[in-house]
Amino acid sequence: MSLAPRAVLVHRTTEYEELLVRYGTHGQAAFVLAGRGRSINEVARRHERTRRALADVAAAVPLQWRHSRVERADLDRFLFAPEDVVVVVGQDGLVANAAKYLTGQPVIGVDTDPGRNPGVLVRHRPADAGALMRAAVTPGGRADELTMVEAVADDTQRLLALNEIYLGPPGHQTARYRLGPDSADSPAEPQASSGVLVGTGTGATGWLRSLWRERGSGLALPGPADPRLLWFVREAWPSPSTGTSFTAGELGPDEALRLTVESDRVVVFGDGMETDALELTWGQSVRLGVSETSLRLAV
Repeated sequence: MSLAPRAVLVHRTTEYEELLVRYGTHGQAAFVLAGRGRSINEVARRHERTRRALADVAAAVPLQWRHSRVERADLDRFLFAPEDVVVVVGQDGLVANAAKYLTGQPVIGVDTDPGRNPGVLVRHRPADAGALMRAAVTPGGRADELTMVEAVADDTQRLLALNEIYLGPPGHQTARYRLGPDSADSPAEPQASSGVLVGTGTGATGWLRSLWRERGSGLALPGPADPRLLWFVREAWPSPSTGTSFTAGELGPDEALRLTVESDRVVVFGDGMETDALELTWGQSVRLGVSETSLRLAV
């Protein structure tokens, strides 16, 4: 007997809730913000819109389905199942936060604050959630297959990301490593830099685009569904022992970069989730390329 689908509602703590945790009461939070020339009223209104959207989406889950909720901070400890339909209620970035823990489950992005969020990934309104959930488990349900990037370390640790993966030093130190194509007959260049960024077409609206523009790069930015990545080395330092000739490029489906660590510690994290990072030490290597897993985002 197959299990009924499970709707997993992904959300995050609101700014208002964070203020209450920090200052204890609404009144104290309002007093502190007022002293900084800000009002708590707009923060409270956004909180109410988010809570109302979450309640509306929960009420729209089909009666015969199971359902669960997970907060952003708990995503790395939540066990997603193959029959899940993931409903992200919040901002575009929350879809990216959830994507790295999925293995092909359909995702519905619900915008809690239209006009404030770009709505690139949270494309829908709470009132549409019920129909979208039912469509997600119907054969032929419409979805975009968004390309993801992966990092696989030599000790089998694996990290996925929807926007980008960053490899670099913890804090403000310099990372030392060797970087080159993932090929036995291709030499790797020793480098010292503030890190390497490998991004997708979805990430081309954010950090990746920022580096692309800063470099005046002639590489064509990929689209969200293009099986293609761009990568850039940040602030490579030329010295007698480190080079700067291999600092940007493109990766297709069958291409990859290999980075071998030559410093005490390098961290690898995706989509800004620094609390869920891989840590590599001297001599370890990591392969970066297009992932076979994509994000199925409801149209």
